[in-house]
Amino acid sequence: MTTRTATAAATTTMAVAALTAAAFLSGCGVQSIPQGENAVAAAWSEVENQYQRRADLVPNLVETVKGYAAHERETLEAVVQARANATSIQLTANDLTPEKLEKFEAAQGQLRSALGRLLAVAESYPQLKASENFRDLQAQLEGTENRIAIARRRYIEAVQSFNDLVTVPPTSWTNSMFYKKQPKAQFKATTPDAATAPKVKF
Repeated sequence: MTTRTATAAATTTMAVAALTAAAFLSGCGVQSIPQGENAVAAAWSEVENQYQRRADLVPNLVETVKGYAAHERETLEAVVQARANATSIQLTANDLTPEKLEKFEAAQGQLRSALGRLLAVAESYPQLKASENFRDLQAQLEGTENRIAIARRRYIEAVQSFNDLVTVPPTSWTNSMFYKKQPKAQFKATTPDAATAPKVKF
């Protein structure tokens, strides 16, 4: 075998070995585990964005209702307080322990319930229901609740995929050797049909 032939053979062998190693590492989660964690972080960011969108609607909604039903003070104050509680809990993707996520979801559930009671009160005020501003806010709220439901579902799917990577062989072996990542926390419904957008009647 000539030197040139030997060099070519060695190069080919190294290339095949490199490709084999890359395929092995990819299949064992070296790439997929970080990618899965990134997907969870992105999905959680979208959940936060949609909940913040809802919180941003509250001040205008409260002021609009107050203009027609100022004496519904208890209901209005409950919404304001629920919003304050919900926005006071800020979580990053790295903070998603079951305990913290449960607290976050409970606060969001309280805001959702308070808004539901506010909309129920509005049914008793025809002029309020006829207000263009109120109707626009209702439409935005309904659309936001739909976006929240979609964002939650995508987060659940991302977490399920990531948790499979870190708990199911062979990728879990890679995780235990290199990354040592723990499964991510999942949503638990704190109220019946919490993941379903409420129906807003006009």
